[in-house]
Amino acid sequence: MDHLSSTTSEKTACVDCSTDPIESLKAMFVDMVQAGRIAKGQCPAMRPVFLKPHGVAAAEFIIRNDLPENLRVGIFTNLGKSYPTWIRFSSDTTPTRTDYKSTLGIGIKLFDVEGEKLLGNPDSDTFDFILQNFDAFFVDTAKDMCEFTKAGVVDGDYDPYLKAHPKTSELLDAMAKPVASVLVSPYWSGLPFHFGDHQYVKYKLEPTFYLDPPTHSPNDPSYLATDLSSRLKNAEARFRFMIQLRTNPERMPLDEATVVWPEDLSPPIHVADIVIPIQDIVARGQAEYGENLSMNIWRVTAAHAPVGSIADARRVVYAASAELRRNVNGVPLGEPDTPRPLISTANAVDTQIVRAAIHPAIGIARVGDSLNEFFIGPEVVDAPADPTQQPNFYRDATGAIKRQAARFRLYGYNAAGEVVRELNPDNADIVWTVHVANRKAEWYQFQYALDIPEAVNAPDNAFTLRNPKVKNRKTLAIDPGPRSIFGRSVAGGAEHRFDTGTFQAAAAQAVTVPLGEIQTDENGRLLFLGGHGKAASPTGAPVYDPENPPSFNNANDWYDDTSDGPVTASVAIDGIAIPVESAWVVVAPPNYAPDVISWRTMYDLMCNVYVNAGWMNMPESPSFTQDILPLLQRLGGLQWVNKGFSAYFGKGCPMDFTNPSLLAKLSYKPEQPTDLDPYGELRRAIFHSFRPSKPAVAEPVTWPHIWPWIYGDAFGSFSENGTGNMLTMTGLQEALLQHWVNGQFINDWSTEITTPPTSIDQVPLKQQPSMLDQAALHYCLADTFHPGCEMTWPMRHASMYSSPFRIRLRPSSEPEPNYGSTMTPIKVQQVDGPLYAQSAGSITRWMAIPWQGDTAFCRSGYDPDFDPYLPTFWAARVPNHVLTEQDYQKVINLDLPREERIAAFNQRLNWLRAIKDANTAEVMMRMIAHFNELGIVEVRPGIKDDPDIPEYIYVETLIAGQLKTAAENATNLLQNIARPLTELEKAGWADQEQLLAFRSVRVQKR
Repeated sequence: MDHLSSTTSEKTACVDCSTDPIESLKAMFVDMVQAGRIAKGQCPAMRPVFLKPHGVAAAEFIIRNDLPENLRVGIFTNLGKSYPTWIRFSSDTTPTRTDYKSTLGIGIKLFDVEGEKLLGNPDSDTFDFILQNFDAFFVDTAKDMCEFTKAGVVDGDYDPYLKAHPKTSELLDAMAKPVASVLVSPYWSGLPFHFGDHQYVKYKLEPTFYLDPPTHSPNDPSYLATDLSSRLKNAEARFRFMIQLRTNPERMPLDEATVVWPEDLSPPIHVADIVIPIQDIVARGQAEYGENLSMNIWRVTAAHAPVGSIADARRVVYAASAELRRNVNGVPLGEPDTPRPLISTANAVDTQIVRAAIHPAIGIARVGDSLNEFFIGPEVVDAPADPTQQPNFYRDATGAIKRQAARFRLYGYNAAGEVVRELNPDNADIVWTVHVANRKAEWYQFQYALDIPEAVNAPDNAFTLRNPKVKNRKTLAIDPGPRSIFGRSVAGGAEHRFDTGTFQAAAAQAVTVPLGEIQTDENGRLLFLGGHGKAASPTGAPVYDPENPPSFNNANDWYDDTSDGPVTASVAIDGIAIPVESAWVVVAPPNYAPDVISWRTMYDLMCNVYVNAGWMNMPESPSFTQDILPLLQRLGGLQWVNKGFSAYFGKGCPMDFTNPSLLAKLSYKPEQPTDLDPYGELRRAIFHSFRPSKPAVAEPVTWPHIWPWIYGDAFGSFSENGTGNMLTMTGLQEALLQHWVNGQFINDWSTEITTPPTSIDQVPLKQQPSMLDQAALHYCLADTFHPGCEMTWPMRHASMYSSPFRIRLRPSSEPEPNYGSTMTPIKVQQVDGPLYAQSAGSITRWMAIPWQGDTAFCRSGYDPDFDPYLPTFWAARVPNHVLTEQDYQKVINLDLPREERIAAFNQRLNWLRAIKDANTAEVMMRMIAHFNELGIVEVRPGIKDDPDIPEYIYVETLIAGQLKTAAENATNLLQNIARPLTELEKAGWADQEQLLAFRSVRVQKR
């Protein structure tokens, strides 16, 4: 029951267990829990309990033909009759949790049952049984159930209730028992039922075969569904349906559900059989059919009416839950007239394409000032370093930064959801359409994330509009409208450029702001290229007003040329149009460290969202190489962009997670659970080095003793002793690492080198869509939403998505509401508010304007007396400290003394050293003017098999120009200082005055 929780307080007053426990149970289960999950974006809406399905199966319920006269009651009068039946197997847990030790439930719906029903349409011919795999309920009455539920749902803590009710606690513990298969477990009704006019019974299902339960949690968290599917594909399954007559009223109470009726006083009697034939439970539509069914123990004839207050509560709660679920999901109310026929599918591969989908679902383009040259963004994850790549790969011959293009592909799917092939002009008629916009100037200011706990009661949490004096808000939106394209190798046409959008705030005339263009490649795939990094004020307005600190990131009468919007396509195969799942493109700033992965990626964050929403499953036994090792090695990857990380996680350092000796220990797993685990405590110590997803202890920013050393969303906006000042693990990351600590992981690490794919063409066809979705987001940050690099905090809300990675598109016929002059934490999360359906420009509107100002300030060293290098912001995209070309040449010069080479390798200089000697506004303006000249961290050959120097080294690459000259002058100045550098100089500050000025912008304590 620990999955039941609610953040909804509106219905709390309706909970009165003494006066009306049944209505109170409805309020908690339906109005709070179920409706609360739906409001958070659960789609489709699910049951409040027993919401993890294992499978639905067609069956026959066959009455025995030899029943004695006294047992021929109700449906059991029809001796030998076979009722068509559908059965739903489930667990009382969420879809993301393991089946292991979960309480199993079975819902049985019979068809063609005559007689007036007690629930719903009396003429319906369906009849329901509900049982679970425990012979008693954990509370006695509806009042008890209400008080127990209130403890968890309303009060948020079951412990006080359980301490006061030890029997309930004992029963719940006993219910957590392992089961090998849903087909080998017995089930009990727990509650009594009428059996005619003068008798009462309980029901029991007995399986016909037995399997030993697992002794530990299986690797597959959904192992019961896997087992059920496998068994029913190969053999039928059977249960004996039993009734237990009430023979001793004193020992067999009717309204004490915790009391087990003793089988020695009344042995269960075999009255019917359930036969489940061979079938494919994952056949097209079968699971959906089962999930849309409604089960209620009151959908029976009077001869089998339920008894007791808990039964009375189930009547109301189950009916209300089913009605809400079906209404939200668009499923008709009422019972099906006939059972779904059992569909058998051929084993042949279905090559009939019935729909298409665009991948990646969210593509990332990046600005650059190169007029014509571009490169395609990442399409695979963690491609191996290519030391043969020429320096300045990311620049053209003039030194300008190439734009990163987002490439989109179309894949055709069959009715089973399997990839059939990639679609192109050879096998389909395709027309691509893209609509991007920039709505930053017409949106609300960014001060901090409005969804963090600190924001709820903050006195300044009503964010005003940017450019508030502009009455015609449409003039602030740069919206060129949609553009379409089709064919192969199409580029350069005026009709394919997004160059008709304009911006007008304080100027007398609007200015045109190009946002990019679309092309197609030689295979007809879509290429989207964003803007050129232009940011300006038509009237020369200041980018920052020191007298108005909230103007940071919110420059009035300014624009930039980032953007975002939907990517759609019309597709016809053999002249027949098919539906297409749309995608989204986001245009972000340049990536100044293209191969460095942030510790928490946008892909990590979105997976956490989808697991919490029930859209994705968490692996019960994570892979060491796929799920655990990346979280460790990303810390070392940050050595190329931050000196603090380099000193601790770099090559040969205390926590070098590329060291084979250390990895052999961290990946070690005993063969048997009873074997000794010599490195278990090492795993635990590392786990405790990470900051938990929900810190219980406030941590000052000058005390980042827990990994990662990265600022959190609340830094600079709230008390320095808050829990949100430092970055935490996501709940999913924490759960994966916890399983690793507990030894519940797959040891798939080896010293043998395996080469991951370097291009999407090397990935199997069926895996290409998911790889494209992941790769695009793998190189995006989910660190420090203040506001962020590519996207920001709204992306952690499930309501933003129609399905995993698919941003919910607002229909053009439904304009977005006017939210008024301010945006608040309450208003932002209202139903159908700004965190629901999105339009062109809706994703980037939350970001800084212009982006260059924020980039110049999201650095490290804000507390140099504590540490000149840590904590940091977005070092993976905006470096803090880099290895210069001069030091790199020393590192690889084998003629130099080793001590000098190692000293050069450990040297890091401030990435912003060329533009740092200025006031706050001037630094922003220098970033705007020279963003294209800042160094890009690129891979170079290192020293193979060296204990202190890695095989691949990442080096700052500068181009000839004003900024390179300034950087070299700054480098020479630092190197010629005859004394040790001060902490201020190490941190990269010009002087104390500049540090205080920057802190006044970035650290605005509220």
